[in-house]
Parts: sequence; structure tokens; C-alpha cells
Amino acid sequence: MRFRKFSRDVWNLWLRHVPSRRIRQFWLRRNLGQCGERVFVGLQVSIMEPWNVRLGARTVIMPNCIIDGRSYPVTIGEDVGISDHAHIWTLEHDIHDDEFKTVGGPVIIEDHVWISSRATILPGVRIGRGAVVAAGAVVTKDVPALAVVGGVPAKIIGQRRGGLNYRFDYNPRFR
Repeated sequence: MRFRKFSRDVWNLWLRHVPSRRIRQFWLRRNLGQCGERVFVGLQVSIMEPWNVRLGARTVIMPNCIIDGRSYPVTIGEDVGISDHAHIWTLEHDIHDDEFKTVGGPVIIEDHVWISSRATILPGVRIGRGAVVAAGAVVTKDVPALAVVGGVPAKIIGQRRGGLNYRFDYNPRFR
């Protein structure tokens, strides 16, 4: 357990700032719960309890995101795009509890999902295959497959067409 905490701190205090995707990928492959092929994790991405985080193949996580794997797993499918400053949480406080205790649940993001800039995914949420979360949305409930959600709290504002078969290949030189 001590090594896990040390490894997490190495990432969050140092490696997430290193401008070499190869060094970051090397660490991720050895410390995440699962890390698929051709994954890109940008600069300044905070990962809490990385051993509870699973990234599918060709997932792209842009800079300054937060992925919270404390106490519950975060599972992200294949060909998922997560834009800058998105937050994925597995724990929050119960505002109705006299002792302000934490409550939470796992977060599951299925294949071909796009989470736009500054979106927030709260604990216990499942985002269905091919769904889109609009910029600034706060997702508090499950999102069905191919739905487009936006707002605070997020509501369905559109529908995406099916047939999603793209594969990300995002590997910039300096990021």
C-alpha cells in the first residue's frame, strides 16, 4: 500500500508535468488498473488512486482533467475523447448527513463517448456508448447510448446517429 501511495504521488506531483507523452505512458501502463493501446493522457491530468482507473484502447484525455478513482473504480471504454478541464468524480459529500460523510459509486464511460470541456461527471454515473456530454454540463444521472446531454444538471438535448466505428489515433509530438 505504501508503494501505491508513493507511485500516485510521483504521478500527481511530478510526472503529470513532464512534457513527454512516452514517459507518461510508461508510468500509466505500470500503475493504472488497466491501460489499453495507444492511450493519450495530456499534461496536468490528476489521477487519484490510479490502480482503480481503467482506460480502454485509444482513449484521449486532454490536459488539466481530474480522474478520481478513490474508493470506487473509473472505467473508460475504447475511443473515448475527454476534453480539457473535465472532471470525473467517484466520491462526494452527503450534504444532508450531520457528519458530512462521503458517498459515492463507480463511474462507467462506454466506448465512443465524447466528454467536452469543463464537463463534470458525478459518482455512480454510467454514460452509454456513443453519448456526448456538452461543455460545462454536470452529469448527475445515467446517460443513455447515443444521447447528447447538456446543462446543469445535464438533460438530453439531442441524439447522435449510430454507426460509430471511428478509432482515435492521437499522438502529438509535444503534449
